[in-house]
Amino acid sequence: MRRRDMLLFAAATTLAPLAASAQPQPLFDVLTQADAGRAVREALGLAAVSATSRLARRDGFFGDARVHIPLPGALGDLQRSLGRWGLSGALDDLELSLNRAAEAAMPQAAGLFADAVRTLTLSDAIAIVRGPQDSATAYLRGRTETRLARLLRPPMTDALTASGAFTLLQEAAREFRMSSRARALRTEVIDFSVAKALDGAFAFIADEERAIRRDPFGRGSDTLRRAFGPGA
Repeated sequence: MRRRDMLLFAAATTLAPLAASAQPQPLFDVLTQADAGRAVREALGLAAVSATSRLARRDGFFGDARVHIPLPGALGDLQRSLGRWGLSGALDDLELSLNRAAEAAMPQAAGLFADAVRTLTLSDAIAIVRGPQDSATAYLRGRTETRLARLLRPPMTDALTASGAFTLLQEAAREFRMSSRARALRTEVIDFSVAKALDGAFAFIADEERAIRRDPFGRGSDTLRRAFGPGA
Protein backbone atom coordinates (compact mmCIF):
# COMPACT_ATOMS: atom_id res chain seq x y z
CA MET A 1 0.00 0.00 0.00
CA ARG A 2 1.39 3.37 -0.94
CA ARG A 3 2.23 5.86 1.86
CA ARG A 4 -0.56 8.21 0.75
CA ASP A 5 -3.12 5.39 0.86
CA MET A 6 -1.86 4.26 4.26
CA LEU A 7 -2.27 7.79 5.66
CA LEU A 8 -5.77 8.06 4.25
CA PHE A 9 -6.72 4.66 5.70
CA ALA A 10 -5.31 5.55 9.15
CA ALA A 11 -7.06 8.90 9.20
CA ALA A 12 -10.39 7.40 8.12
CA THR A 13 -10.19 4.64 10.72
CA THR A 14 -9.18 6.91 13.60
CA LEU A 15 -11.50 9.77 12.77
CA ALA A 16 -14.63 7.82 11.72
CA PRO A 17 -16.74 9.21 14.65
CA LEU A 18 -16.11 12.71 13.31
CA ALA A 19 -17.14 11.94 9.74
CA ALA A 20 -20.62 13.37 10.21
CA SER A 21 -19.28 16.80 11.15
CA ALA A 22 -20.46 19.68 8.99
CA GLN A 23 -17.03 21.34 9.19
CA PRO A 24 -14.77 21.06 6.12
CA GLN A 25 -12.31 18.23 6.71
CA PRO A 26 -8.51 18.59 6.56
CA LEU A 27 -6.62 16.70 3.89
CA PHE A 28 -5.05 14.01 6.04
CA ASP A 29 -3.02 12.64 3.15
CA VAL A 30 -1.09 15.91 3.48
CA LEU A 31 -1.33 16.46 7.25
CA THR A 32 -0.81 13.49 9.57
CA GLN A 33 -2.24 13.28 13.07
CA ALA A 34 1.20 13.85 14.52
CA ASP A 35 1.57 16.94 12.32
CA ALA A 36 -1.76 18.24 13.59
CA GLY A 37 -0.60 17.79 17.17
CA ARG A 38 2.65 19.63 16.54
CA ALA A 39 0.90 22.41 14.64
CA VAL A 40 -1.70 23.08 17.33
CA ARG A 41 0.88 22.96 20.12
CA GLU A 42 3.01 25.39 18.15
CA ALA A 43 0.08 27.70 17.44
CA LEU A 44 -1.02 27.73 21.08
CA GLY A 45 2.54 28.18 22.28
CA LEU A 46 3.11 31.15 19.97
CA ALA A 47 -0.25 32.66 20.93
CA ALA A 48 0.37 32.28 24.67
CA VAL A 49 3.88 33.76 24.50
CA SER A 50 2.72 36.71 22.41
CA ALA A 51 -0.32 37.38 24.60
CA THR A 52 1.50 37.20 27.93
CA SER A 53 4.39 39.28 26.58
CA ARG A 54 1.97 42.03 25.55
CA LEU A 55 0.20 41.93 28.91
CA ALA A 56 3.46 41.90 30.87
CA ARG A 57 4.43 45.32 29.52
CA ARG A 58 3.79 48.44 31.55
CA ASP A 59 0.12 49.34 31.07
CA GLY A 60 -0.48 45.96 29.42
CA PHE A 61 -3.54 45.67 31.66
CA PHE A 62 -3.96 49.16 33.06
CA GLY A 63 -3.79 50.97 29.71
CA ASP A 64 -6.06 48.64 27.73
CA ALA A 65 -9.80 49.09 28.33
CA ARG A 66 -10.48 45.59 27.08
CA VAL A 67 -8.48 43.87 29.85
CA HIS A 68 -8.21 46.63 32.47
CA ILE A 69 -8.87 45.24 35.96
CA PRO A 70 -11.35 47.30 38.02
CA LEU A 71 -11.86 47.07 41.76
CA PRO A 72 -14.23 44.26 42.72
CA GLY A 73 -17.52 44.39 44.58
CA ALA A 74 -17.99 46.88 47.40
CA LEU A 75 -14.60 48.46 46.73
CA GLY A 76 -15.59 49.25 43.16
CA ASP A 77 -18.97 50.59 44.26
CA LEU A 78 -17.32 52.83 46.84
CA GLN A 79 -14.74 54.02 44.30
CA ARG A 80 -17.44 55.04 41.83
CA SER A 81 -19.45 56.84 44.50
CA LEU A 82 -16.46 58.76 45.83
CA GLY A 83 -15.22 59.46 42.31
CA ARG A 84 -18.20 61.74 41.71
CA TRP A 85 -16.78 64.03 44.38
CA GLY A 86 -13.12 63.62 43.48
CA LEU A 87 -12.47 61.65 46.67
CA SER A 88 -11.51 58.25 45.26
CA GLY A 89 -7.75 58.79 45.15
CA ALA A 90 -6.84 56.00 47.58
CA LEU A 91 -9.03 53.50 45.74
CA ASP A 92 -7.75 54.67 42.36
CA ASP A 93 -4.22 53.91 43.59
CA LEU A 94 -5.38 50.46 44.68
CA GLU A 95 -6.89 49.81 41.25
CA LEU A 96 -3.62 50.78 39.58
CA SER A 97 -1.72 48.41 41.85
CA LEU A 98 -4.00 45.49 40.88
CA ASN A 99 -3.23 46.05 37.24
CA ARG A 100 0.50 46.38 37.91
CA ALA A 101 0.38 43.09 39.82
CA ALA A 102 -1.32 41.35 36.89
CA GLU A 103 1.34 42.68 34.54
CA ALA A 104 4.06 41.43 36.86
CA ALA A 105 2.49 37.95 37.10
CA MET A 106 2.30 37.39 33.33
CA PRO A 107 5.82 35.93 32.85
CA GLN A 108 4.95 33.12 35.27
CA ALA A 109 1.58 32.72 33.59
CA ALA A 110 3.41 32.13 30.30
CA GLY A 111 5.18 29.15 31.84
CA LEU A 112 1.88 27.75 33.13
CA PHE A 113 0.35 28.04 29.66
CA ALA A 114 3.35 26.28 28.13
CA ASP A 115 2.92 23.38 30.56
CA ALA A 116 -0.78 23.17 29.68
CA VAL A 117 -0.09 23.12 25.92
CA ARG A 118 2.11 20.05 26.37
CA THR A 119 -0.92 18.06 27.61
CA LEU A 120 -2.75 18.43 24.29
CA THR A 121 -3.84 15.07 22.83
CA LEU A 122 -3.83 14.12 19.15
CA SER A 123 -7.62 13.80 18.98
CA ASP A 124 -7.98 17.24 20.56
CA ALA A 125 -5.47 18.67 18.07
CA ILE A 126 -7.36 17.31 15.07
CA ALA A 127 -10.66 18.69 16.35
CA ILE A 128 -8.97 22.07 16.86
CA VAL A 129 -7.55 22.16 13.32
CA ARG A 130 -11.09 21.53 12.02
CA GLY A 131 -12.71 23.93 14.45
CA PRO A 132 -13.62 27.62 14.44
CA GLN A 133 -11.20 30.52 14.72
CA ASP A 134 -10.85 30.34 18.52
CA SER A 135 -11.15 26.58 19.03
CA ALA A 136 -7.59 26.16 20.31
CA THR A 137 -8.12 28.93 22.87
CA ALA A 138 -11.48 27.45 23.90
CA TYR A 139 -9.80 24.06 24.36
CA LEU A 140 -7.00 25.56 26.43
CA ARG A 141 -9.41 27.50 28.61
CA GLY A 142 -11.82 24.63 29.13
CA ARG A 143 -9.12 22.17 30.09
CA THR A 144 -6.83 24.40 32.14
CA GLU A 145 -8.59 27.46 33.60
CA THR A 146 -9.31 25.99 37.04
CA ARG A 147 -5.80 24.60 37.41
CA LEU A 148 -4.21 27.77 36.04
CA ALA A 149 -6.19 29.90 38.49
CA ARG A 150 -4.91 27.79 41.37
CA LEU A 151 -1.32 27.90 40.12
CA LEU A 152 -1.42 31.62 39.32
CA ARG A 153 -2.73 32.54 42.77
CA PRO A 154 0.68 32.46 44.58
CA PRO A 155 2.55 34.59 42.00
CA MET A 156 -0.39 36.98 41.83
CA THR A 157 -0.40 37.25 45.62
CA ASP A 158 3.34 37.97 45.54
CA ALA A 159 2.82 40.57 42.82
CA LEU A 160 0.00 42.24 44.75
CA THR A 161 2.24 42.39 47.80
CA ALA A 162 5.16 43.82 45.83
CA SER A 163 2.94 46.39 44.10
CA GLY A 164 1.75 47.73 47.46
CA ALA A 165 -1.83 46.70 46.82
CA PHE A 166 -2.35 45.15 50.24
CA THR A 167 -0.89 48.14 52.03
CA LEU A 168 -3.21 50.38 50.05
CA LEU A 169 -6.10 48.04 50.79
CA GLN A 170 -5.48 48.24 54.55
CA GLU A 171 -5.25 52.03 54.38
CA ALA A 172 -8.46 52.23 52.35
CA ALA A 173 -10.24 49.88 54.76
CA ARG A 174 -9.30 52.10 57.71
CA GLU A 175 -10.17 55.32 55.90
CA PHE A 176 -13.58 54.10 54.81
CA ARG A 177 -14.43 52.20 58.00
CA MET A 178 -14.13 48.74 56.46
CA SER A 179 -11.39 47.39 58.74
CA SER A 180 -13.61 44.55 59.97
CA ARG A 181 -13.77 43.29 56.39
CA ALA A 182 -10.09 43.70 55.57
CA ARG A 183 -9.30 39.97 55.50
CA ALA A 184 -12.31 39.15 53.30
CA LEU A 185 -11.48 42.07 51.02
CA ARG A 186 -7.91 40.80 50.63
CA THR A 187 -9.18 37.36 49.56
CA GLU A 188 -11.70 38.96 47.21
CA VAL A 189 -9.00 41.10 45.60
CA ILE A 190 -6.70 38.10 45.05
CA ASP A 191 -9.42 35.91 43.54
CA PHE A 192 -10.78 38.71 41.38
CA SER A 193 -7.32 39.73 40.12
CA VAL A 194 -6.46 36.15 39.17
CA ALA A 195 -9.75 35.69 37.32
CA LYS A 196 -9.45 38.98 35.44
CA ALA A 197 -5.80 38.34 34.59
CA LEU A 198 -6.75 35.00 33.05
CA ASP A 199 -9.69 36.62 31.20
CA GLY A 200 -7.24 39.08 29.67
CA ALA A 201 -4.71 36.41 28.78
CA PHE A 202 -7.30 34.17 27.10
CA ALA A 203 -8.75 37.15 25.19
CA PHE A 204 -5.33 37.97 23.78
CA ILE A 205 -4.53 34.32 23.07
CA ALA A 206 -7.76 34.13 21.03
CA ASP A 207 -6.64 37.22 19.10
CA GLU A 208 -3.30 35.58 18.35
CA GLU A 209 -4.93 32.31 17.31
CA ARG A 210 -7.17 34.11 14.84
CA ALA A 211 -4.15 35.96 13.45
CA ILE A 212 -2.25 32.70 12.97
CA ARG A 213 -5.22 31.12 11.19
CA ARG A 214 -5.59 34.16 8.93
CA ASP A 215 -1.89 34.30 8.04
CA PRO A 216 -0.10 31.02 8.83
CA PHE A 217 2.45 31.77 6.12
CA GLY A 218 3.73 34.76 8.07
CA ARG A 219 4.12 32.83 11.31
CA GLY A 220 5.70 29.62 12.56
CA SER A 221 6.87 26.47 10.85
CA ASP A 222 5.98 24.60 7.68
CA THR A 223 3.81 22.25 9.74
CA LEU A 224 1.84 25.21 11.09
CA ARG A 225 1.31 26.53 7.57
CA ARG A 226 0.17 23.11 6.37
CA ALA A 227 -2.29 22.81 9.24
CA PHE A 228 -3.90 26.22 8.99
CA GLY A 229 -3.13 27.34 5.45
CA PRO A 230 -5.44 27.20 2.40
CA GLY A 231 -6.79 23.72 1.78
CA ALA A 232 -6.26 22.59 5.41
